[in-house]
Amino acid sequence: MIMKIGTTSYHRQNIYFQLFFWIALFLFGIARTYDDYNDEIFKQLIIYNFCHWIFQILAANFIYYVLVQHFFDRKRYAEFTFYLILSLYFISVANRIFIVDFAEPFFINEPQDSLISIFTDIRYLLFHYTFPIISGAFIFISIIFFMRYKDEKENSIQLEKEKAELELKSLKSQLNPHFLFNTLNNIYSLSISHSDKTSQSISQLSDILDYILYKGQKKWVSVTDELSIIDDYIALESLRYADERLKITKMTRLSSANCIPPLLYLTLVENAFKHGAGKSSEQTEIKIELETNAQHSVFRIQNTYSDISDQNEKGIGLQNIKRQLEHYYQNHFTFHIFRENNIFNVEIITPSQYD
Repeated sequence: MIMKIGTTSYHRQNIYFQLFFWIALFLFGIARTYDDYNDEIFKQLIIYNFCHWIFQILAANFIYYVLVQHFFDRKRYAEFTFYLILSLYFISVANRIFIVDFAEPFFINEPQDSLISIFTDIRYLLFHYTFPIISGAFIFISIIFFMRYKDEKENSIQLEKEKAELELKSLKSQLNPHFLFNTLNNIYSLSISHSDKTSQSISQLSDILDYILYKGQKKWVSVTDELSIIDDYIALESLRYADERLKITKMTRLSSANCIPPLLYLTLVENAFKHGAGKSSEQTEIKIELETNAQHSVFRIQNTYSDISDQNEKGIGLQNIKRQLEHYYQNHFTFHIFRENNIFNVEIITPSQYD
C-alpha cells in the first residue's frame, strides 16, 4: 500500500512538472518571435512551433525513459549513442512528414517535398528539425537529472539518518549481560541470607531496566536522571566486590539543569567497571566528576587498570560513544581520552542544551 501511494504521488508530480515545463517552453518560443513578424507569418510560426513542440515532448520522454534508463544508466554507452542517433534521425523524419502532410497544406499551396527528399536531405533535417528537438530534450533531461540527483541525495541522507538512529537504538538497548547475570545472582544470594539489601537491590535493578527501555529511547534526558541511574548501577556493581577491592569517588557540581543523550555517562561508568575491577584482582579505583553550568556539561571518569590486553575491545566501545556524540552534537563537543600511570581517563564536554 505504501509503495502504491508513493508511486502514484511520483506519477502525479511527474505529470505536473511536464505540463508546466512544456507549456512554459512553448510560450517562451512564441514570445521570443512575437514582435519580429507580421500577423500572417506569426500564425504560421505558431503552427510550426506547435508541430516541433509535439515532437520535442515525444523525443525527450523517449530519450530519457527508454534510452537513458535502459542503456545510459546501465553504462551501455555504445548502445545508448547508437540508438540516440538513430532515434533522433527517425523522430526528425517523422516531424518533417507531419509538417509537410498535415500542417503546411492549410497555409501553403506549393508542391510538397517527396518522401525521398525528406529521408535523404540530412542537412535540412539536422538544422531545422534535429537541433530544435535536441534543444528541448536537453533542457528537459537536464532538469530531470538535477531533480533525480536531488532526490537521490535526500534519500541517501534519510537512509544514513535512519541507519544512524537504528545503530543508536541498538547501542542504547545494550546492557552488559554479565552485569545482569551477576546482579541477579547477587540478589538471589541476598534473598537467601534474608539481607535487608534485597528489596533495595531489586528496586535499583528495576529502575535501571526501566531507564534503559523507556528513557533510553528518548533523544534527551536530564543530567540528574542519568546521575541517579549511575548511582543505582554503582550500588549493584558494588555487591560483587569486597570493600577493599573497590574504591569509588564521586564529585558533582550541578549549577544548571542540563540535558544529555540517554545512557551516555552510564556507558562510560559501565566501561570503567568492566575494564577496571572486572579485569583486575587488585584494588580498583574509579573516580567520577560531573559539573554543569549554563554553557556546558563536563563529565570526567578515570579508572585504574592492571593490563592493556583488552584495549581493542575498549576502543570499540569508545568509538561507539564518539559516534553517538557526533550524531547528537555534530562537531560541538569535546571527547578526550588519555592513559597515564595505569590510569585510564575519559572527558566529555557537551553544550548545556543542543537540538
